[in-house]
Amino acid sequence: MKVLVIGANGTLGSAVVTALRERGHQVVTASRTHADVTVDITDPESIRAMYARVGAVDAVACAAGNVPWFPLAELGTADVRAGLEGKVVSQVELVRQGAAVLPDHASYTLITGILAREPLLSGSVASLVNGAVEAFVRAAAIELPGRQRINAVSPTVFTESLDVYGDTFAGFDPVPVARAANAYVKSVEGHRTGQVFRVE
Repeated sequence: MKVLVIGANGTLGSAVVTALRERGHQVVTASRTHADVTVDITDPESIRAMYARVGAVDAVACAAGNVPWFPLAELGTADVRAGLEGKVVSQVELVRQGAAVLPDHASYTLITGILAREPLLSGSVASLVNGAVEAFVRAAAIELPGRQRINAVSPTVFTESLDVYGDTFAGFDPVPVARAANAYVKSVEGHRTGQVFRVE
């Protein structure tokens, strides 16, 4: 299959690219920089240009989405909107635009995270947006055209990212990022839709 991986330069995106290529798929990478196609998923026009340049793909795998981390008392309206734009609206737009131009059998795999079900201090926006994406996946699954499918991958913290997050995820059992990448493979190659694949 020809798979478009968005956020291909990050820890998760790189692992997804590797896993898919090892399975024999043709991978087209997309990111803000250093990719086959440059894209800013918070900009609908950039998404439109990306799809026009890439053409028909069998699957879209998104591993991108920025979310601000602040204590609730310090959150401003702009921070909430930034989280929604960075991880929810951006991924909804990927699907909304893709549904109109991609083949009847295309699939979408979006990224959420464990904070949708296990909140942490200063992570209220992350919990909000992850939960919103998961709700969207369930709803969009019954409205996508033809045989198009949609799922989400919802991982806990990665072993490879512990040095970045420090004690934020104290008590959580980290997983190798390769496990989350395998969940993308499951979504891309499988037949299920409207699912949230938990990796924890």
